[in-house]
Amino acid sequence: MRIARFSIDGNVAFGAVEGDKPDELVLDIIKGIPFTDFELSGTKVPLAPLDSKTRVRLLPPVLPNKVVAFGRNYAEHARELGNEVPDAPFAFFKPATSVIGPGDEIQYPSFSQELHHEAELAVVIGRMCREVPRERVKDVIFGYTCANDITARDVQRREKQWARAKGFDTSCPLGPWVETELDPSDLTIQLTVNGAQRQLGRTSEMIHTIEDLIVNITEAMTLLPGDVILTGTPAGVGPLNVGDEVAVTIEGIGTLTNKVIKRG
Repeated sequence: MRIARFSIDGNVAFGAVEGDKPDELVLDIIKGIPFTDFELSGTKVPLAPLDSKTRVRLLPPVLPNKVVAFGRNYAEHARELGNEVPDAPFAFFKPATSVIGPGDEIQYPSFSQELHHEAELAVVIGRMCREVPRERVKDVIFGYTCANDITARDVQRREKQWARAKGFDTSCPLGPWVETELDPSDLTIQLTVNGAQRQLGRTSEMIHTIEDLIVNITEAMTLLPGDVILTGTPAGVGPLNVGDEVAVTIEGIGTLTNKVIKRG
């Protein structure tokens, strides 16, 4: 099931996405929130394309308490930036204020001259959990969505730590929705800029599996419903410029599209 978070006439709700063709999608509004047992209301609203004047607007599919991101989890990506492949999962954080949704604008930060894209599979947590054993990892996952770990690469190199380089406002696009029924073990991840392919990889190329990542981070901290795990990016990261349209497509989920603008 595809679960979207959206606004309509100023009201925010969750809905199940129905349909296959982009111009025929509808949202069946969910009663309550999707992290517990829920019912579909049967009230349906059309989800028109982003460029239409629809009164329905997709929002970030969740509002995480925290985004835990794992770096250098694809060997070729680690090497393309001159980094060693880590023996253990390598985590950092992106604040909740970095999260934006499909169609929202990525603001090019004034303190950077080298903004990069990083297409990633994102895992959405469905229940409070801590010290999760490997065999129970699937029980704490709500679903999966697309992410773009936008990075101020020059700042990352200069400051030697990643808080500003990866945590600035609008640096974490998520969406377009959460797919709850998906085998994430071997999915195609693709990223385009202005229609030209930049990144192409498969989740089977991850060094550390989703089970590895969740076991690792829950040894240290509690995850809450709606928290997001970013699982790393394949090779091919590169620059973004003001005016670029960047799109992350993940097999079985959909496409997350955002445009880069100058920070006002």
